[in-house]
Amino acid sequence: FHLGEREEKCIIEDIPSDTLVVGNYKVQRWDLHIRDFLESAPGLGMFVTVTSPTSEVLLSKLYGPQGTFTFTSYISGEHIICFQSNSTRFAVIAGSKLRIHLDIRVGEHFLDESAIQAKDKVNEVNIRLEHLIEQIHHVTREQEYEREREEKFRKTSEETNSNILWWAIVQTLILISVGIWQIKSLRDFFISKKLV
Repeated sequence: FHLGEREEKCIIEDIPSDTLVVGNYKVQRWDLHIRDFLESAPGLGMFVTVTSPTSEVLLSKLYGPQGTFTFTSYISGEHIICFQSNSTRFAVIAGSKLRIHLDIRVGEHFLDESAIQAKDKVNEVNIRLEHLIEQIHHVTREQEYEREREEKFRKTSEETNSNILWWAIVQTLILISVGIWQIKSLRDFFISKKLV
């Protein structure tokens, strides 16, 4: 995505609880002379802020023009990840465009490659097995979170359907009572005019 030098841009990620999130980014600055983005933006950094659904700040740190940030979600819900450059130029003259390459991996588990390359094959199998077990636990947490969301959505739908049903019943009763009142008023009018 593109970003102005002093502009802040936020991304919303729906993350289950107890999940590790790893984000990699790279910043490129627009060069007016070559009319293209430079491969890197030396001297320019990114201020990364992560906020939980309860507005608690989980991460607030200044990184370089390229970096990796990690955080763990403690509750499930929409986490807000915000980026802002640390440009020292004033907003009026900070007209440079920035291109941000961002890769966010939810539920990432670190796998120690140096341990895997160990000569003992039993340890290698054991480490891979532990990694697979961690991934299974992550998938289980993700499924539980989706079940919670589906149950909440189903309850909301049932409440809405119930409200619509009662509103239709109330409208029908009002329509019937207005019809009865009109018939009675017309009958009384005809009787008073001695037309019936």
